[in-house]
Amino acid sequence: MRPRKIPLRKCVACQEMKPKKELIRVVRTPDEQIMIDLKGKQAGRGAYLCGKVACFKLAKKTKALDRALKQSVGPEIYDQLERDFIAVEDRFIADMNQVDDDDESEA
Repeated sequence: MRPRKIPLRKCVACQEMKPKKELIRVVRTPDEQIMIDLKGKQAGRGAYLCGKVACFKLAKKTKALDRALKQSVGPEIYDQLERDFIAVEDRFIADMNQVDDDDESEA
């Protein structure tokens, strides 16, 4: 049996290709809201960031989310996203470690 293909995505800040599960998705919903989507299922245009605050700050500095989401992202939205990003960072890392543990137990 062939191993399953792992979907890869590129971080909009550092331009590094990583498995989709190792990145945090920022989404612009159809009603023009911009938010963090940890599940990756929210409808709308998405952009991916590494799970590091340094990558988020680089994206903010270079306005990478503006280009990726094809919409101007104001400074107040960046500030709100930064607070949300810091709040979910620990949970995201814990979830990622849990997925790694599950993968090892299946092998």
